[in-house]
Amino acid sequence: MLQNQSIEPTRNIHGMGPIVLDTGVAFRVWAPHAEQVCIVGSFNDWQSGAAPMVREDGGNWLAVLEDVKPGDEYKYEITYEGNKFQRIDPRVREVTNSIGNGVVHDPNFDWQGDDFQTPALNELVIYETHIGTFFRSDKDSVGTFEDYIEKFDHLKSLGVNALQIMPIAEFAGDLSWGYNPAHPYAIESAYGGPAGFKKFVREAHKAGFAVILDVVYNHFGPSDLDLWQFDGWSENEKGGIYFYNDQRSQTPWGDTRPDYGRGEVRSYIRDNALMWLEDYHVDGLRYDMTLYIRSLDASGQHEISEGWGLLQWINREIHSFKPSAVTIAEDLQNNAYLTKPDVEGGAGFSTQWDANFVHPIRDVITQHDDAARDMDKVRNALNHDYNNDAFQRVVYTESHDEVANGKSRVPSEIDEGDTDTVFAQKRSTLGLALALTAPGVPMLFQGQEFLEDGWFQDADPLDWSRAEDHAGIVQLTARLIHLRLNGDGNTKGLTGGHVDVFHVNHHAKVVAYKRSFECGAGDECIVIVNFANQHLSEYEFGLPSSGVWKRRFSSDREKYSDDFNAAASGDIDAIEDPHDGQSHRGRIELPPYTALIYSQDQI
Repeated sequence: MLQNQSIEPTRNIHGMGPIVLDTGVAFRVWAPHAEQVCIVGSFNDWQSGAAPMVREDGGNWLAVLEDVKPGDEYKYEITYEGNKFQRIDPRVREVTNSIGNGVVHDPNFDWQGDDFQTPALNELVIYETHIGTFFRSDKDSVGTFEDYIEKFDHLKSLGVNALQIMPIAEFAGDLSWGYNPAHPYAIESAYGGPAGFKKFVREAHKAGFAVILDVVYNHFGPSDLDLWQFDGWSENEKGGIYFYNDQRSQTPWGDTRPDYGRGEVRSYIRDNALMWLEDYHVDGLRYDMTLYIRSLDASGQHEISEGWGLLQWINREIHSFKPSAVTIAEDLQNNAYLTKPDVEGGAGFSTQWDANFVHPIRDVITQHDDAARDMDKVRNALNHDYNNDAFQRVVYTESHDEVANGKSRVPSEIDEGDTDTVFAQKRSTLGLALALTAPGVPMLFQGQEFLEDGWFQDADPLDWSRAEDHAGIVQLTARLIHLRLNGDGNTKGLTGGHVDVFHVNHHAKVVAYKRSFECGAGDECIVIVNFANQHLSEYEFGLPSSGVWKRRFSSDREKYSDDFNAAASGDIDAIEDPHDGQSHRGRIELPPYTALIYSQDQI
């Protein structure tokens, strides 16, 4: 029988959960209402009471087991009011499965000198993605970290430079979106566990991708949740020490809101956030629906001050540890304080998903009647920002939420019966062009580059045959990303924060806008978009300066699709005649449902 050492030699052991030592493993767990806590596991034949822990101050329990090693399985045996029951360690990094056992994880990993530098916000192009459905080498199983690495070449050629990974904390079963974390510190075993994720991040960095991880702090569970009444205590038949035990517990996902006012729970969440950056080298976090951290309900009127303070604290700690880290809020309530600095009362996020872009733009491009397309919605979506900073918003037309829950991918919203029609192709690519030329941090959702159809489901992997069928649309997307990142040195304006929507034609359904970095000659780009099914001959719009404006992109080129006709004008000579408040004007052929980008060569 293994026995824990006396408490005296362990006073210098810091941390919670399993702590691997030179000889053995220390275990520390918070269970303030427990009468006794023991460790049972593969190392003591799961014998009840075999390894009792010592109570410390603050409700913690500690034991050091000399003969335990990484790979060993264990649970805590807790006694409360005379009843014994077992729990998985709240801070365990690895489990056999969500209802199985905890595993002592080996913290050693060869990062091979990983020192990845995250691009600045204005040079970030995000690809939101789901490990389980992105690619499956075995079609009868769930996708894994290893499977995903096989597709890095596709993403490199596409040009994205940040992978936003939907949640990977261990969840119930093998199939899930990930927004039901059963064990917040453990890595989903079906995906490859902690070692698999470390390799994924290391190889992503080698390939040039930042990794931004989706985390869920607005609720835990609700199923397979050992945190629930963890040490036996609860009030009002609710969740116990990790949760609110009054009306504040209520969320759309059950009575599972963490107690943001309790120091141990705050530290539990804060330490979890830092774990991803420190131990797994991730480059940022995207927080799921912060509205339910800072507010009791969807109205946002019943504030949880402790939740707001927790967001401030975690963001402050993250940016102190890693100044380049990107923190993203999904709140969707048009709240500028989320991205204000905490010294100004803000939550301190780097940026936030912008509902004021995605909803109006999707509405415009999915309307079945050209006459119903509202150009003011386009203008307002392009002009919107937070705190006068364009990069405090993430702009997109597809995300996991926007292509599920009763909504479909953009091509399916345009033509549910046949997503390969010219109209589905053309208007979907308008959405891509707008997201990748608007001021903000652009984001794509997996498969958007090859017009994935239907809606997102955790049991339905991407249809990679569409990447071949729509190879031209993949090329179109890659070209837009290349220009967005100023890949040729002549579209710097697209990396800037300035926009001037100077041309809005409600009758013809055309919008033109200027994008600039420093608002000076030489860094300006002009984007003109036709939202109607009509070819416009000798169409005129303003240009800010004289000389030749070279066409850098046309979404109508035949190489992008056999259904396109390459009828757009090429380069244009500015006409010295003011128009649209600009000093010059251009005259072009503008095909139906087409986006064009112009800029001038650097002098």
